[in-house]
Amino acid sequence: MTATHVLERLGFEPDATVAVVHADDVGMCHATNVGAFEALAGGPATCGSLMVPCPWFAEAAAWATDGREVDLGVHLTLNAEWADYRWGPVAGRTAVPSLVDERGHLFRTTAETVRNASVEDVATELRAQVDAAIESGVDVTHLDSHMGTVLHPKFVGVYLALAREYRLPLFFPRVVNGVELDPATASVRDQIVAELERDGFPVFDGYDADSLGFGVGTGRAHNERRSGGLESGLNYLICHPARDGEELRAATDTPHQRDFERRFYGSADGDEALAGAGVQTIGMRALRDLVRS
Repeated sequence: MTATHVLERLGFEPDATVAVVHADDVGMCHATNVGAFEALAGGPATCGSLMVPCPWFAEAAAWATDGREVDLGVHLTLNAEWADYRWGPVAGRTAVPSLVDERGHLFRTTAETVRNASVEDVATELRAQVDAAIESGVDVTHLDSHMGTVLHPKFVGVYLALAREYRLPLFFPRVVNGVELDPATASVRDQIVAELERDGFPVFDGYDADSLGFGVGTGRAHNERRSGGLESGLNYLICHPARDGEELRAATDTPHQRDFERRFYGSADGDEALAGAGVQTIGMRALRDLVRS
């Protein structure tokens, strides 16, 4: 499916500017669960994705299956990046030994994972994450990548195979302009895009991953610029909503930014910014329906 074909099949004009407004890191901690579900209920956030290995995944899955209308995928997770808040693989450290450090935690950085992890262990772990989300009762709508690690050329084949196996749309951009797609993947990008479109998967024409990159007092201007920078086609706009508090401050170094994004992408402020920029929104469930049609 070409970009124009995707928009038309979704009911938009072929030159429309359309964005999936995506809440990352659902399940990472209680604060991210509160923030994500608030954003999904009260603002322009259209969908989010679950970090299945994290301690608060069970709460997020319970909330997602208690009658709320939420659109959630799996935030395929190969890293536990925080200094003092860590987690290990769903498959178990003995099942995927190349994915863990000496304490049984997933590595903190993408570089460590690329250096140490076998493709076989990555495939085992990521399939375990998708299966765990489905078995929890979540109506999984899509796949994407925590920290972009699974988009590295070493692992991107696993990512594509899972999308085909489960018939789930995935985050994959047509262009390479940020951290969500490892620069080395550019060498195979065109081939991947062609294969995805041939197989009926939508490809994102643009994306904005500049979530959390602002200081106190500048959040509104920063996020209005993000909305205004989206271009014609199908876009992916990432946010990280969470509720500020002792837990979030202990776990992360971005509590203010995450709390601002909870309020902005969970209220009319975000709606107004997107509408003012001429951006229409859509969730990933509609893309899943397209893939499976």
